[in-house]
Amino acid sequence: MPGIILIGAQWGDEGKGKATDLIGTHVDYVARFNGGNNAGHTVVVGDESYALHLLPSGIINPNVIPVIGNGVVVDPEVLFEEIEGLESRGVDCSRLLVSESAHVIAPYHRTIDKVTERFLGKRKIGTTGRGIGPAYADKINRVGIRVHDLFNAEHLHDKVEASLHQKNQMLVKLYNRRAIDVDRTTDELLALGERLRPYVTNTSLVLNKALDEGKTVLFEGGQATMLDVDHGTYPFVTSSNPTAGGACTGTGVGPTRIDRVIAVAKAYTTRVGEGPFPTELFDEQGDWLRNQGHEFGVTTGRPRRCGWFDAVVTRYASQVNGLTDLVLTKLDVLTGLPTIPVCVAYDVEQADGTHVRYDDMPADQAAFAKATPIYEELPGWSEDISQIHRFEDLPATCQAYVKRLEEISNCRISAIGTGPQRDHIIEVHSLID
Repeated sequence: MPGIILIGAQWGDEGKGKATDLIGTHVDYVARFNGGNNAGHTVVVGDESYALHLLPSGIINPNVIPVIGNGVVVDPEVLFEEIEGLESRGVDCSRLLVSESAHVIAPYHRTIDKVTERFLGKRKIGTTGRGIGPAYADKINRVGIRVHDLFNAEHLHDKVEASLHQKNQMLVKLYNRRAIDVDRTTDELLALGERLRPYVTNTSLVLNKALDEGKTVLFEGGQATMLDVDHGTYPFVTSSNPTAGGACTGTGVGPTRIDRVIAVAKAYTTRVGEGPFPTELFDEQGDWLRNQGHEFGVTTGRPRRCGWFDAVVTRYASQVNGLTDLVLTKLDVLTGLPTIPVCVAYDVEQADGTHVRYDDMPADQAAFAKATPIYEELPGWSEDISQIHRFEDLPATCQAYVKRLEEISNCRISAIGTGPQRDHIIEVHSLID
């Protein structure tokens, strides 16, 4: 099974890092295909915990070649900080490959991101302020800087000048900020390029050759389905395509090379930032989920919004991604609850006061924003499940909960996370076959 896509089924933070690491023990390459250092993965190996932001999760595995694809926006300063942090802990990062066609997050992208978000006030999107959106905007506006541009001083200067021409007008006249110096910015980027050069290659060619040779490539998405710029809760989305289709455009590997699409979903739901969230809890139950699940962002430290499992969202993820498998994480967090609500549909009030039931995702975002969850109550369990490694050994009500989620998600659940450690996982069906 050479081509495997692994993505998030909800709004991110589902535990993709752990799943990537689990599957990564069986693969040869792990390739990030979208996003930037606004993503965050936590990988736990033994007593060691690694917080990754830009690097692929497979970097922890010495037998895997980690790849940053062309669809990722790369902040070289952040990348070097992350590499240095891992190498200081004994992790070899020399295997890393970075696409020469990936776009670069320049210092001015971070500036634009922060001042724009502040200017929006109550209409803010909830970005991380790391320059992701402005870098992707430059990419679409065709004034972006690619990694290979960092190796040509004259060419780079021209591109920086073109990119800053309009931005400086906006910074000075609209935001009352100081203009950004073209020469200084160019020099900074050239210096970063020299440090980046040893990692840079044609990653599309590398990945396609690997697949030709029968090697296994895992395509790793940052963020998640409901944050996709085309298919998510627009405009409260990321600036890229973390859905399965993004794996192809973000790495230069064709869709016929993909054999399996695996999504990760928590046994409940969380999201970070602004935007609609039908099952969100604003009471002590939400606080309980947040504290039990340690729901604070790896990248930002922000507390995550928490709610019950939303099967409408998961069915939608199955639809737009063509899922073959679902990995259910953090099942252990629900231990101790007498009953567990699960959202199976939405109730949406219409303009005339009538109510309509939605079993599938509303295409109208205004309807989604007004959606009230319709819950089904399932019995909980009190037993510790972290040391259980066979599905049949889980408490009966826990098994019933998983089976019900599988039924209403329209996708088989192939693995279950039962705790934070690397071996806290139950494989119901093989993810590599």
